[in-house]
Amino acid sequence: MENHPTPTPSPFTGIFKNGLIAGAALFLTSFGSLYAAIHLKPDLFVNYINPIFNSDGSRDLYFYLHPFVLSFALAILWNRFRRFLPGGLIIKGIEFGMVYSLVALIPVMWITYSAIDVDFIMVSTWLLYGFCQATLCGVVFAFLDEW
Repeated sequence: MENHPTPTPSPFTGIFKNGLIAGAALFLTSFGSLYAAIHLKPDLFVNYINPIFNSDGSRDLYFYLHPFVLSFALAILWNRFRRFLPGGLIIKGIEFGMVYSLVALIPVMWITYSAIDVDFIMVSTWLLYGFCQATLCGVVFAFLDEW
């Protein structure tokens, strides 16, 4: 009888699993915090009553899929760089969120603010929101690594 080694699982299996779990956590947290923020700080959301942000509904699915698209992209980043993140779950998550914010969000927010007529406060809230999303994904990924 031949001895066949068991195949090594693809790293994409872990990326897919992590992305799916983090995407679900991000979806629930994002929409929960959105509804809470609208009720706690409604004056901040008055700026969104603008033709730039109103959709006819044909692209709503893209909006609802965003947490999963982001979490899969962040899962790939996590898979590559997690070994450089020391500390516990929260510290890893915060550092991951900071790295993502510095590398991706700040340049995008910079060009958005310079090219589109939006308030600095609005762009700042997007930056904070993106940092929180990446931090949450980092915490979820760190938890899944230890679990």
